[in-house]
Amino acid sequence: MGIAFAGTALLLGVAGAPHCAAMCGAACAGITASGRPRARASFQLGRLAGYALAGAGAAGAATSLAWFSAQAAALRPLWTLFHLGVLAWALALLVLARQPAFVARAASRAWRRIGPLAARSGGAFTAGLLWIFMPCGLLWSALLVASLSGGPLQGAASMALFALGGAGGLLAGPALFAALRRLPARFGRDAATRAAGLLLALASGWALWMDVSERIAQFCA
Repeated sequence: MGIAFAGTALLLGVAGAPHCAAMCGAACAGITASGRPRARASFQLGRLAGYALAGAGAAGAATSLAWFSAQAAALRPLWTLFHLGVLAWALALLVLARQPAFVARAASRAWRRIGPLAARSGGAFTAGLLWIFMPCGLLWSALLVASLSGGPLQGAASMALFALGGAGGLLAGPALFAALRRLPARFGRDAATRAAGLLLALASGWALWMDVSERIAQFCA
């Protein structure tokens, strides 16, 4: 199952590459302009490391919740509610083409604090490392996929693949942004967001089904 979730994260990154170019391309160009190729490579390495660490943390937290819910019957509803919350997030992306409003507000508040630190960090690697705090629905959706992947190592791999999948959009930002401007308004961004919602819904739905089917089998036994 870890491979399936890693593949989902990679597809999220690839599908979101135009979105990354439109939303973050200018910011990335500003951070890496001075150092040119070395700075761009350093930024991408930092971004890869930050995403992988966040993926490991998210997967570790979810795995711990799953373990505790398996040991204590009173906590089992929390694990099911977690899956239902992820599914609701996915449906919001799929139907509304945006992340839940309260999440967007919380992410924006966090980035207002982290963003200036990334800009004045003096190093492209540090800026990339902090990029995980960007208020991006696709990014946070990939984190949810990583949390379902089965463990910290799998979560780190999932987020690393997501980072690699979207790196092309940041590296080729100007060209992709120019191409996006020729598309109908909002088409490129909404298509990527809805694709992310569909992939996340499939991942969370499968995880929820596996959890519920196991309980049904235990009840029938």
